[in-house]
Amino acid sequence: MSDGAYDLVIVGGGVAGLTAGLTSARVGRKTRVLTGESLGGHLVSIERIDGYPGFPDGIPGYDLCPIIQEQAVGAGAEFAAGEATALHNEDGSWRVTTTQGADIRARAIVIATGTTLKTLGIPGEEQFRGKGVSHCASCDAPLLRNRIVGVVGGGDSALQEALTLAQHASRVIILHRGTAFSAQVAYVQQVQQNPKIEVRFGTIVEEAIGNGGLTSVRTRTVAERTTGEIELAGLFVYVGLAPATTLVNDVLALDASGRIPVNDEMRSNVRGLFAVGTVRSGSAGRAASAAGDGATAALSADRYLKDGSWSG
Repeated sequence: MSDGAYDLVIVGGGVAGLTAGLTSARVGRKTRVLTGESLGGHLVSIERIDGYPGFPDGIPGYDLCPIIQEQAVGAGAEFAAGEATALHNEDGSWRVTTTQGADIRARAIVIATGTTLKTLGIPGEEQFRGKGVSHCASCDAPLLRNRIVGVVGGGDSALQEALTLAQHASRVIILHRGTAFSAQVAYVQQVQQNPKIEVRFGTIVEEAIGNGGLTSVRTRTVAERTTGEIELAGLFVYVGLAPATTLVNDVLALDASGRIPVNDEMRSNVRGLFAVGTVRSGSAGRAASAAGDGATAALSADRYLKDGSWSG
């Protein structure tokens, strides 16, 4: 069963994919965006995105992504909530199998599947997921008002979420195995200046403990290798991102980091296949750069569809 033919199908509904859809539609290409389970990807859970042009005070991810989608729809892009499950290269075009039960045909594809959140892989983590262990501060912080919570990680996401949690919790403890943060200086300064946030460097979380719900975590210090237990009502895990490349594992070779290699036009080494955002090699990992990726890929795809030339 076929759901029609498109010039460009974009797989992924984060900022990169949405911007690719907007740009492609604006240059007159018949465009479809498969947003997956939720519009916006990880950004939906971010309370405030800083550094995105046009929003000097920041903007919530759950506001930014619908704004871009609205623009894309206004330009003529079509959207579907289904996920792509397989790609088939057929005589210079593509057939996309989706969870909606209908195949979609496209002359070119943009992969904008982003990343998945890494887990700690410790005892109790899965047992208490949704019962104290979380990846979404903006979702769960109001439920933990005036309680003590922990954040694991030292990058942008960890510090952003700690700042969000501090608006609700009585105390936020950041647990980071490293000796320094890898986050942007602006976030580090805000964390350091927030009296409700405590930072414990050189600390590894080894177990989530509870009875029906999370009550504490067992930790170990890196230097002294001493163990301890911290009472927590919530544990928010932000220890890195893994590129979501299952869809293309059988289609092309990935780089050493597991991402899709592309050139400066976002073209992969497979004709008609582009990659943007955090799933591509060399991504800056910022919302603004993801938007730039999306626009670049859509314009590159337009050129490819006009002249048929390819250099990945």
